[in-house]
Amino acid sequence: MTGWLVVGYVIGTLVLGGAIAYAIGAGSVLTFIVMGWPEYLAILPQRMFSQLDVFAFLAMPMFILTGELMNRGGIAQALINFSMSIVGRFKGGLGHVNIMTSVFFAGISGSAAADAAALSNTLVPQMQRQGYSLNYAAAVTAASSIIGPIIPPSVILIFYGALMNTPIAALFAAGILPGLLLGGVLLAVNGVAAHVYDHPGGKGSELPAFWPSTRKALPALLLPMIILGGVLFGWMTPAESAGIAVVAALIIGFAYRELNKEQLVLAAERTLMLLGAIFIILCAISTFTYVTALAQWPQKISGAVVALGLSKIQYLLVLNIVFLIAGMIMDVKAAVALLAPIFVPPALLMGVDPVHLGIVICFNITVGLLSPPLGGVILIIAAVTGANYWKLIKATLPFFLIEVLLLAVLVTFPSISLTLPTWLGLMP
Repeated sequence: MTGWLVVGYVIGTLVLGGAIAYAIGAGSVLTFIVMGWPEYLAILPQRMFSQLDVFAFLAMPMFILTGELMNRGGIAQALINFSMSIVGRFKGGLGHVNIMTSVFFAGISGSAAADAAALSNTLVPQMQRQGYSLNYAAAVTAASSIIGPIIPPSVILIFYGALMNTPIAALFAAGILPGLLLGGVLLAVNGVAAHVYDHPGGKGSELPAFWPSTRKALPALLLPMIILGGVLFGWMTPAESAGIAVVAALIIGFAYRELNKEQLVLAAERTLMLLGAIFIILCAISTFTYVTALAQWPQKISGAVVALGLSKIQYLLVLNIVFLIAGMIMDVKAAVALLAPIFVPPALLMGVDPVHLGIVICFNITVGLLSPPLGGVILIIAAVTGANYWKLIKATLPFFLIEVLLLAVLVTFPSISLTLPTWLGLMP
């Protein structure tokens, strides 16, 4: 009971805005003392370093740097023009462009925040000039940015895979179809909204020429193929493909003549800041997972599941509700790191496939970026565009509900996630 009170303290501290690493780390150390295990604190430094000594984590800094370089290297505008040349002819064309650009951008940055920040600056003002309301333009940008962490390369998939010892290549392959399916669903919703609200677009719209925009975007479009092809076909590890991605991002940025020394310094500084935050969290989480192992919380949850007679699907439903609520109030990586070590092992004991479970959890927790009261993507877009936060929440709600419905489909039909990694022989 005392241990769960400490968990309540940690969650309460996070909700009130306390630093993630300090809240989790302090709560974990406090648990050792309260539970009468102070002697185990002596082994914590060794455990922290062993938890960080994971080869997969090498990919994270380089994929983050790739996203930063592409954000500053003119890639967003090239992808927007390419998408506009394809779907701009349809009613609600710029909404479709927004979603398609997020699909392409996802294969490069792997970050919802990077996607949201880049497209808020470029596409939202453009949509407003063509007659879209600020709230709708910002809402479709927020909804489509969720594609970023699902389609690989994805920082959250790397984080989850390393944390829960799940093959990252398999997670990458498993994220492709759900990510594309999410993009297709959002295109359909935007198409319906275009006719309901009479959005601009359609015949007579001024469009970029297809071949020039394709030539301009081709280097960026080839980059995801290089990254994914190398990982999925076993030619490269995720870390090696991330290194190649950095080199390619530099070449593309300089080729577009948008990248300079100042931008390189800013990209490096931003990457170091994000890495510092991530690795401090990982140190705190290594302490927390040690506590959960000693207190046998996963085993106790498994016992409770057995006692309640929950089926596999029923437990997955409970798990998804827990993660969805956590995503509404907590940082994505903190929620995964805090809750996955507790709730994932019982699901695995019930026979849930670890790769399918990883995709479901990462999709779930990412949808939380779109939900009140602290949806991270909505906060970013509201700050960048000047949209009213609560009006933006209301405008985003239909997209959020559709994404929750898609999450239920992914839970019910594991084959959506598992078909591609099984076909490629990547399943553990």
